Amino acid sequence: MASTLKIISSMATKQVLAELIALYQKDHAIDIALESVGGVDAAKRVQAGEAFDLVMLAQDAIDKLIAGGAVEAGSRVDIVRSGVAVAVRAGTPQPDIGSEEALKAAVLAAPSISYSTGPSGVQLVKLFERWGVAEQLQSRTVQAPPGVPVGSLVAKGEAALGFQQLAELIHLQGISLLGPLPPAVQITTVFSGGIARAASQGDAARALLDFFASPAAAQAKQRQGMEAA
Repeated sequence: MASTLKIISSMATKQVLAELIALYQKDHAIDIALESVGGVDAAKRVQAGEAFDLVMLAQDAIDKLIAGGAVEAGSRVDIVRSGVAVAVRAGTPQPDIGSEEALKAAVLAAPSISYSTGPSGVQLVKLFERWGVAEQLQSRTVQAPPGVPVGSLVAKGEAALGFQQLAELIHLQGISLLGPLPPAVQITTVFSGGIARAASQGDAARALLDFFASPAAAQAKQRQGMEAA
């Protein structure tokens, strides 16, 4: 009996990987275990040498793990591109976010805003800094803890305006999606996979990674609010 192929990913790709794994298992008799946690925590565990075969994180996080020797050099494959969307609590007014100016006005008018500790949150802070409003927003910011969906805070009324990857918002109850960020300020994260140095199922992990990047995976990516990288 072959060992289980172990994957660790950030929360952003949890749903799309679950669908892709199920699709792959229809044609391949393989046991696959997916663990999705906050991206920062995932990277720390991989860097510490925890036993995983495949690592699925933001492209820059994979590159850092390769540089640190925890992921095999040359094994990175870009899988999906993911954009950020904005949400409010269901039943509350829906501000216009159709342009950069409208989005800025909505942010400044919101009594509280929330974003993640992931790459999209980092880029959002840079946008607020460029707008010159970062300090003004500090006291109104509710940052979601690693692994906690921003949308869950919005649904509970703990944040009036939530920013996160569309893929992490589309399946949540209790929120209304305002739509993606305007094109001028859209934040796109590329999520990639790499073979862990500690992998015991290297060949199987490579085959699965090839499938994740193949045209056969494109429709699942779209269903989960992402596009092929």
